Amino acid sequence: MRWENLTVESGEHSRADAALFGADAVVTRTFDTPEFRGITFHEVRARSILNRVPGASRMPFEWTVNPYRGCTHACVYCFARKTHSYLDLDTGLGFDSQIVVKVNAPELLRRQLGSRRWQGEHIAMGTNVDCYQRAEGRYRLMPGILAALRDHANPFSILTKGTLILRDLDLLTQAARVTDVGISVSVGFTDTELWRTVEPGTPAPERRLDVVRTLGEHGIGCGVLMAPVIPFLSDQPAQLRATVRAIAAAGATSVTPLVLHLRPGAREWFTAWLERHHPHLVRRYERLYADGAYAPKWYQRRITRQVHELAREYGIGPTRAGMPRRIREPEPAPSDLRGPTQLSLI
Repeated sequence: MRWENLTVESGEHSRADAALFGADAVVTRTFDTPEFRGITFHEVRARSILNRVPGASRMPFEWTVNPYRGCTHACVYCFARKTHSYLDLDTGLGFDSQIVVKVNAPELLRRQLGSRRWQGEHIAMGTNVDCYQRAEGRYRLMPGILAALRDHANPFSILTKGTLILRDLDLLTQAARVTDVGISVSVGFTDTELWRTVEPGTPAPERRLDVVRTLGEHGIGCGVLMAPVIPFLSDQPAQLRATVRAIAAAGATSVTPLVLHLRPGAREWFTAWLERHHPHLVRRYERLYADGAYAPKWYQRRITRQVHELAREYGIGPTRAGMPRRIREPEPAPSDLRGPTQLSLI
């Protein structure tokens, strides 16, 4: 697919384009503000917002909602970079700076949730690109999405590195009273130097842990996806201990480690970063990832075992990311109201 076929100037749309974005032209915008300098937004009207996960996927969920394509977090290892190539956009700098915005996502989701064919399955968000990246501060798609999920009492989960999720705390609390809500924050390490180079567009790790703490204070249990653990850069025992200790101090309900995986698109971009910043590690990575996108099983097991042991030491609960949480209605306060009152069974 050629991205140029979707621009206002061309006025032409292939059938594949229409399947993704409908027959409306793409509106391209840039904003002359410091937080969006150098970023281009392509506003589209999607045909569908509920995405079915392929059956062969390793993911433990079947449905996702992704209001954005591309991500200003600019994480050099992001596995979703390959998705930009489907629009003939660059998977490197283009992925970081050419953001597709599905401007009709909230109303489209509300309509699809109301369909007789929809069975109320769990919906995962933030599993491709972050739904609370900086663009969300301008487009504000998530409040409408959360309101639709709340109104249909549809279970959902969110994975994010974005502190902007706290803006929607009231909506999350309301949703958690009527359905299962799972929140996970991604914090792979607490090394500030590493963060600045490998995740340059994200909030600092300590700010993300503040999100975990704040959600917990408001009754929404929050897990931490300790991802990625980066071989030879964040996997030393002292580094793992420091990260798990910080996660525990933030009150996380769980911690789930995930070793870096390098799919096509991400692999090339990460390798280029490695050559610039840590050239002495290039050969070691070639050997470690010689068999594909994933580190060897023995390495993954070692990291998982170490993190689980540290989690037990620091008193973190079961290692299940973003455990669903439904907030119960508060017990009625004692009163001297006359007449009988009905007791709650919950």
